Amino acid sequence: MGISQLRSRGTAIGVSRPQPDVNFTIGVVGAVWCKNCRYAGYVPSKNVAPLPNAAALLRCRRGKQAMSKWGMTDAHGYFMIQAAEQAVPFTSKDCVVYVPRSPRRGACGVAVTPRQNRGSPLRFRDYVTRPDGLQALYTAGNFIFGPRDPRKC
Repeated sequence: MGISQLRSRGTAIGVSRPQPDVNFTIGVVGAVWCKNCRYAGYVPSKNVAPLPNAAALLRCRRGKQAMSKWGMTDAHGYFMIQAAEQAVPFTSKDCVVYVPRSPRRGACGVAVTPRQNRGSPLRFRDYVTRPDGLQALYTAGNFIFGPRDPRKC
C-alpha cells in the first residue's frame, strides 16, 4: 500500500459509498510518517520515512455510547484497527482517528498533518465480508510528524 493510495477519496469500482447514517462494523487503515528524516524505509519521492510502533486511536461517539480502540503501526508505518467485536455499531460520521504522539518524540515529535490533538475523519474505501457480517473499511489517511529542527533527525 503506497502513500497515495491512502489519500484516495473515491469509491471502490462498482461499489457505492455507504450512506452516512447506515450502521456497519468498522475497520480503519492509515499510515504514520516522519517528514524530512531519512529513517529505515525512507521514500525519497515523498520525503518521508515510516514510523513503526506509533499508537493510533479510533474513537467513536453516538449519543451516550462511546468506543475507543487502539492500534499500532507495523514496521512499514501502517496500522489497521478492527472494531468488529464491538457490540454497538457506529457510523463513519461518529468516528475519528488520532495519533496522539510520535514514537520518536525527540527527532520527529511535531505533528504536521493533522495538527496536534486534531483527528482525521474516516473516508470510505471498500466493503469487507467478515464471518460476523459486512464491515465497512475506511481510511484515516496519513499522519505526518516532523522534527522541530530538520537538521536534527
